[in-house]
Amino acid sequence: MTTDFAILFDPLFERHGTGPGHPERPSRLAAIGAGLRSAGLIDGAAPLLTPVPIADDLLHRIHTPEYVRRVSEHCREKRRFIDVPDSAICAESEEIARLAAGGVVEAARRIGHGALRRAFCAVRPPGHHAERDRSMGFCLYNNIALAAAALRDEFAMQRIAIVDFDVHHGNGTQHAFESDARVLFVSTHGHPRFLYPGTGQEHETGIGPGAGFTLNVTFMPDEGDAAHRRALEERVLPALRDYQPQVLLLSAGFDAHADDPLGCLALTDEHFTWMTAALLEATAASTNGRVLSVLEGGYNLDVLRRCVPAHVRQLMELP
Repeated sequence: MTTDFAILFDPLFERHGTGPGHPERPSRLAAIGAGLRSAGLIDGAAPLLTPVPIADDLLHRIHTPEYVRRVSEHCREKRRFIDVPDSAICAESEEIARLAAGGVVEAARRIGHGALRRAFCAVRPPGHHAERDRSMGFCLYNNIALAAAALRDEFAMQRIAIVDFDVHHGNGTQHAFESDARVLFVSTHGHPRFLYPGTGQEHETGIGPGAGFTLNVTFMPDEGDAAHRRALEERVLPALRDYQPQVLLLSAGFDAHADDPLGCLALTDEHFTWMTAALLEATAASTNGRVLSVLEGGYNLDVLRRCVPAHVRQLMELP
């Protein structure tokens, strides 16, 4: 029996402590939970998935064993960050990051088995900046890349599309799959001349057998709905239709919103709703509706409280 939709949401993800003043803070998850409850989308509206720790063998498909050991050691030693000061950690961060990655992978596996059609995973720490051998930009393990690896390796999927609409380029995800034609990676983000992490130039289109399966779409500071919509309609949606993915994965960052303190773009609430619907429609025929959405950035609590439930309503096909 197939469940149409489920949510991975658990207050335990708030236990990843990042310290006073850090933008990737536990209250992000609390704000999302408040928004989902206010909209009637959890507490019975959709089944809740239980986070499970990720196994080492899958973690090592994306991250080196040395890096995984280092994350564990840094947390055990109660260090304040790993690799870069932005990537703040606490004693429990490695445990929570394993649960976040494991929960996302479990949702992907249920989709692969046909037991679940769509899911939204409200997890932290985020993942799309995490490289194979180091942490970057608040990210420890690359949740969405691990989900894609599970679908590719365990279900023999040959066409997986990842669309990353976080305002920052998903460098770790791109590097994980830039040589692999089985994964189409699309990232819409602020121009790397002006925004962290400085990667994701439009000439980066993949390498070797993956050439042509990376699409970076960049925007100048303060560009808003009109420019973003035009780029999606002219470049992103046609690329998805041409690729005909078997499953759609979304790196759902909400920091391209005009009110986000870390972004440089000017998108509105309405645009995030339109964009979600457009991505679902463009891929509906080839995916048979199979979609996994995973939280990345978004640092204005009011924006998260409003936009995440609107995103989820689109995934649930609610008016």
